[in-house]
Amino acid sequence: MGKLRIGLIGAGCIGTVHANSVKSIEEAELSAIVDIRLERAKALAEEHGVEKVYEDYVEMLDREQPDAVIIATPNYLHAKMTIDALNRGVHVFCEKPMAMNAGEAEKMVEARNKSGKILMLGMCQRFRNDSKAIRNVVLGGELGSVYFTKITLLRRAGIPGMGSWFTTKAFSGGGPLIDLGPHVLDLALWLQDFPRPVSAKGYTFSKLGTQNKCLGGWGIPEPGGPFDVEDLAVALIRLEGGGVMYLETSWALYTKDDTFNIILSGDKAGASLTPPCKFTEVDGKWVETGIECQEANVYLEEMKHFVECIRRNTSPGPLPEHGVIVMRLIDAIYRSASTGNEEKV
Repeated sequence: MGKLRIGLIGAGCIGTVHANSVKSIEEAELSAIVDIRLERAKALAEEHGVEKVYEDYVEMLDREQPDAVIIATPNYLHAKMTIDALNRGVHVFCEKPMAMNAGEAEKMVEARNKSGKILMLGMCQRFRNDSKAIRNVVLGGELGSVYFTKITLLRRAGIPGMGSWFTTKAFSGGGPLIDLGPHVLDLALWLQDFPRPVSAKGYTFSKLGTQNKCLGGWGIPEPGGPFDVEDLAVALIRLEGGGVMYLETSWALYTKDDTFNIILSGDKAGASLTPPCKFTEVDGKWVETGIECQEANVYLEEMKHFVECIRRNTSPGPLPEHGVIVMRLIDAIYRSASTGNEEKV
């Protein structure tokens, strides 16, 4: 088998990250780059020595017939682009969130099933070495029965692309819950071998973005554009088997520090992702044990995995079926925030 020919759809921030990853993988090459802003596509293509540049992704799919595509576009395009590629017999790596809602996500899985091709989601946090270490601790039974999981991903000043598609609900689907939430919800569930979420009670707030405060460095701002999404989301999630998860995630919040952590508490011990460690009680004394982990380039590792799955015809680690579960959960949290009720997942 020759080099895997990959088309990149979306030459923005995350598209550039993925282009750099493909460049580092010997078995793959970028064969074409697509972006509605043609000059941006040309600039990235020149940087990576890619000859074929397009504004229209359908034209690229039909003319270049790549082996695979990376979809790194605004959220509202994920489902349509994924389905169009799968229907043409092309493998797909789709950035998070999987879709705008669970209904779209389910159609993506249907298209995958009909095509027989691989659909992998960009859940890069699974490829952290500390994530793998904590998963081994949990699945090895060291914590006993996990009944409480606290998920925290808080940015103090991290509103991406103020006024752009990021902050426009019609194009993004929402704020940090649908932007950051897929990463940490997927990771928290994966660490526990994906117990089924049953229901959620959620709250969303739009307090600082509406004042044009706490802007971040990700994305391209469009001054004067809308901010009609949340900047903080909080949720209590019930799991099958009786466990619960507590989620807090923000783009903008007056809090002490930017925070990213998942803490899992069982009836034998607990574990923390950041820094990776275990803690329990031995002979009446509190014992905390650190876990040494080397830092990984998670974007490179996930792309290597995608390429390997295609070459070996094996299922990817981040299954799209898991993505559907996460989207159903996010839908339930948004519904709960709107109705004030606990909502079924």
